[in-house]
Parts: sequence; C-alpha cells; structure tokens
Amino acid sequence: MTIIRRPRRNRASGVIRDLVQETRLSVHDFILPLFVMEGQNVRTEVASMPGIYRHSLDLLLDEIAECVDLGIRAFDLFPNLPETKKDRYATESTNPNGLYLKAIRAVKDRFPDVCVMTDVAMDPYSSDGHDGLVENAGSSAGQILNDPTLEILGRMAVAQAQAGADIMGPSDMMDGRVGYIRTALDEAGYTNVGIMSYAAKYASAFYGPFRDALDSAPKFGDKKTYQMNPANSREALIEAELDIQEGADMLMVKPALAYLDIIKLLRDNTNVPITAYNVSGEYAMIKAAARNGWLDGDRAMMESLLSIKRAGADVILTYFAKEAAALVGSVQ
Repeated sequence: MTIIRRPRRNRASGVIRDLVQETRLSVHDFILPLFVMEGQNVRTEVASMPGIYRHSLDLLLDEIAECVDLGIRAFDLFPNLPETKKDRYATESTNPNGLYLKAIRAVKDRFPDVCVMTDVAMDPYSSDGHDGLVENAGSSAGQILNDPTLEILGRMAVAQAQAGADIMGPSDMMDGRVGYIRTALDEAGYTNVGIMSYAAKYASAFYGPFRDALDSAPKFGDKKTYQMNPANSREALIEAELDIQEGADMLMVKPALAYLDIIKLLRDNTNVPITAYNVSGEYAMIKAAARNGWLDGDRAMMESLLSIKRAGADVILTYFAKEAAALVGSVQ
C-alpha cells in the first residue's frame, strides 16, 4: 500500500509543530478581571476561585504593576461593596468619591498607558442584586424594568468615562442599552470611549464564583428574563446585529467554553472584534480538578484558552491571564 499523504511528518518534532501551528496565544490577547474592595492593605481570597483575590485599592495598584511587568495591559474592574452602600437605584455607581470611580482614576493616574475596561450594570450596587431596576421586588409581580434602567446605565457610563475608563462593558442585557450608552457618552464628549457589548450573555450556571466575589447574587428570582437561554444560538445573531447597529465596537460572548459555537457563529457573521469571557466557573473547575490531582492545571488552562482563540475570539477576558502570560510571554 502506498501512503500518499503522511500528516505525521508535520508533527515529527517540536520545531516543526511550532512552524505549522495554526492558533497562537499572546499576552496581548488577554484582559484580566480584577476585584476591588474598600479598606487599606487588605487582600482576601475568593474561596471558590483559588488564587483570585479582592484587593483594596492600594494593593490593587501593586497587583496591576506585577501584571504590567508580565505584559498584561488591559484590566476589567469590578467593585465589591458592603450592603450598606447598595440601594434600589444603584446610586453609589455615580458617586465620584465612591470606591469604583476612585479606583478607575487611581489606575489611570499610575498607569496611563493601560486599558481600563469597566462594568456597566446595576447588580454590584443594587440592593436587589439584579442588573436592572426592580419593580415589586420579591412578589409574584416582580419584574425588571428595561427602559428606566437605561437612564441609570447612561449616567453610570458617563461617570466612568469621566473617571478615565477606556472601554465600557454593558453586562446587563437590557434592550437598547448600547445605543443609549453610546448617545450618552457622545453627548458628554466621550466619543473616543469604546463599548464592548456583552452581546450574547447567557443565563449560565458558571457565574456562581463571580457572584461570591462581589456578593452580588440576586435577592429573588433569577436573571432569565434578560440573560439569554443557553439552548439558543440564532438569538445571538439578533443581539449581535442590534448591538452593532447601536454602536458597539466589540462583541462579547459569555461564558466562553460552553459557548464556543456562539463565538464561531459571531466570528463568521460579523466583522467587528469578537471577545469571550472565560468566566469564574470555568476557572474554578480547572483549579479544583488540578488541586485534586485529576488533571494538569497548566495544560488544561492553555488548552482551554487555545480553544477559545481557535473558535474565533480576538480577545479573551480570563482569570488565568496572569498565569498564562507567564507561559506565553509577549511574543505575538
């Protein structure tokens, strides 16, 4: 028998495998999510996310300095607030002396060249724990009000832009929020601030550790009236098209690993950059399995990140960014 093609020849050595590798990861692909909390010289580990911490602002700046030395240049900030600073209208989100806006200013003051991405949603500031304004909380008639929420999100986005944010991340999944935020930013003079829309954010079980980190779980019900049904894919195209029309500069798929098909779907059907959020539950699963000796943590991490990039993501938000950066270096 004559074998005409021998694909194994291209796997014969490490050098050859590197030459023909189709997908590559770079430290420049990563955005690192970070949790900021009140206090001084305080750092607490998130129990469900080994190796991930809530930092007081002084230590957050030290953490970013370490990351910058590794080549990481983009960060997504999330606030951990005490319940006493949460209310129905998320008013703390626009407090210029509040934790979050102070953190944005401090990061940009010390590291003017890094990219600061922000979260535009009510849940970290809401006494109800939802991403939108709640009417009749806790009752059978309770609902999330879409259009009144947009007004709150618009004010929040402008306050974050004033503090120095580079990219807005509307994570609430309210209808029309990208257009409302784009208009609010433009009218306030922030035409250069980008919007990375959470275009396809699914009602996922993989968010649990993140909600632990922020103490932001909903106080009643769930988020299924605004986050997407995990069974749907065509709906993602509708959301993506609307967000592009409304002015989104980038589109995000969240979570990443259980939705690689959605990443590919948006990549094949749009021309804007596609981002993916390798969420807390995906991180926690690998960490837990590695700690139990059930798999090689570094290999599983890199294989997972490669799968996200291979599916078509240009940018990956991941809690693995710091560890992965140490492995891939800054060579593109």
